[in-house]
Amino acid sequence: MAIAANHFMSAMLMLGLLIIALSLDFTVAQVGVDYGRNGQGLPLPSRVVELYNQFNIRRMRIYDTDRDTLTALRGSNIELTVGILNPDLQPLAEDPAHANNWVRDNIMNYPDVKFRHVVVGNEVRPGKPDTQQYVPFVLQAMQNIYNAISPLQRDIKVTTAVDTEIIDPASNFPPENGRFRPEVAPYLDPIVRFLVDTNAPLFANIYPYFAYLGAPDTIDLQYALLNPDYPGIDTPSGNYKNLFFALLDTPPPEVRGGESGWSSRRGPPPGLASTDAAGDGDVANIENARAYVNNLIQAVKNGTPRRPGQPIETYIFAMFDENLKPGNEEERNFGLFTPGGEPKYPVNFN
Repeated sequence: MAIAANHFMSAMLMLGLLIIALSLDFTVAQVGVDYGRNGQGLPLPSRVVELYNQFNIRRMRIYDTDRDTLTALRGSNIELTVGILNPDLQPLAEDPAHANNWVRDNIMNYPDVKFRHVVVGNEVRPGKPDTQQYVPFVLQAMQNIYNAISPLQRDIKVTTAVDTEIIDPASNFPPENGRFRPEVAPYLDPIVRFLVDTNAPLFANIYPYFAYLGAPDTIDLQYALLNPDYPGIDTPSGNYKNLFFALLDTPPPEVRGGESGWSSRRGPPPGLASTDAAGDGDVANIENARAYVNNLIQAVKNGTPRRPGQPIETYIFAMFDENLKPGNEEERNFGLFTPGGEPKYPVNFN
């Protein structure tokens, strides 16, 4: 067994790089796929909806409220999770009328769209340089959006999304001992209370892919790929068959959903050339991406050791390779489909 308890700190610290979304038996396992649009040559939203229906993908997550996407979803049976971008949080927090207008423009104007969640902000937390300025606004924005949605009598949950660096590294194993970092707890504790009061999940972005890249000598690749034949790690809560479950169970139990994925191409390190189709990222390849996604589909159907029998609402990141995303090559190759809309590898969506 290549991973031990004392290596979980390094694994956890590598996971806060993206956002959470994964799983593929969309009826049994409560899963969907993230639809990002940061690419050139992507299908029109109307064609995207056709692809979701063609492959029986019953839930979609977008990170904003794109009008063309909302229009394409009218009358469909696809359940939609929408996002509110971090720069938009302050006016929503400071003015309830602004929140009312947001709900009118983006929810009420689309009565034939099946909204499921509104995710208010993404990976905001104290100490994170690019998001800490939004900390004062998240909870109040959530409350104002919730108050604006409540009179509609529609079952739309209001939540936010976090990365796994909210967890105190000293408490990350065994998973049942997980607790928030001391500097994060004053921010997240009232958010968790709000979510409990409104029966909403806290989304978490969980990427065993990045955990493995951070500690390839101590994390077994099959554990990271969720191979069902991996023997697992025994803890007081039970046997953890895969790294996704161990990471999901480490936060407090209010974390009930999120996103995940596996890149199919990493590319060479900065400053080095490579003619290898997979670059130097030997774990970022089509076969591993296929294995991870299909294993995840099956894994999330029956819950974790801390949540036995509870399907995990998860969103796969992402629908398409997004060839205009900033960053390195791996960031642009998480898609299930090419930018032209062709499947990259077989996925059992049923």
